[in-house]
Amino acid sequence: MSDDGMSARRVWVLVCEDDEQLGERVADGLRRAGFLVDLTRNLTQAREQCGERLYDCLIVDRGLPDGDGLDLVRRQRESGDLTPALLITARESAADRTESYAGGADDYLAKPFALSELAARVRALCTIRKPQPTPVLTIGDLVVDRLRRRVRRSGILLTVTTREFCALELLAARAGTLVTPAEIAAFCSDPGSPLGVDEVITRLDRKLGEPQIIHSSAAGYLLHA
Repeated sequence: MSDDGMSARRVWVLVCEDDEQLGERVADGLRRAGFLVDLTRNLTQAREQCGERLYDCLIVDRGLPDGDGLDLVRRQRESGDLTPALLITARESAADRTESYAGGADDYLAKPFALSELAARVRALCTIRKPQPTPVLTIGDLVVDRLRRRVRRSGILLTVTTREFCALELLAARAGTLVTPAEIAAFCSDPGSPLGVDEVITRLDRKLGEPQIIHSSAAGYLLHA
């Protein structure tokens, strides 16, 4: 994905498909296309995953064992979450497509479909239709300027490395939510394992000073002012 504007970081996609064979085929195809993929089988699993990870795109089947996949998209939109969503379904009528778009879906792909087309649509959603992030994140006395790549605490400009800024950007964007080392490594396009993330967070925590706002646990890190 080096030519589509997404090379700065890897792209996380959630796939919710109850057909085991199709779900695995879709997940494998997207991974081969360069995406990071989480695969779920029902609405319950998908909702849990959305609470754990910040996704760049949702791919959801409408006919799921525990309900209509469109309900997941509706809930996301009602909560203010504008993550691009693509519905995959065997329903092909104009009424179904209209209902899907009215419910907040960004795109609609009828089964059967080519994996190459699915990957192209996901890439387009992530690069063109995804809302631009808030340029400045403010959490208490911490200010993270995404455009100028500057960090201030209590008005004092801090000197941070590129990796430290990248990790802090994700923590600030998801303030109050637990972020795993794997998510930070993926967001920062770290080609290695997430084992070095703890060292980055330790240095960052030291630079941010007191009172401590990055809280660490065995599961990950949480930024809370």
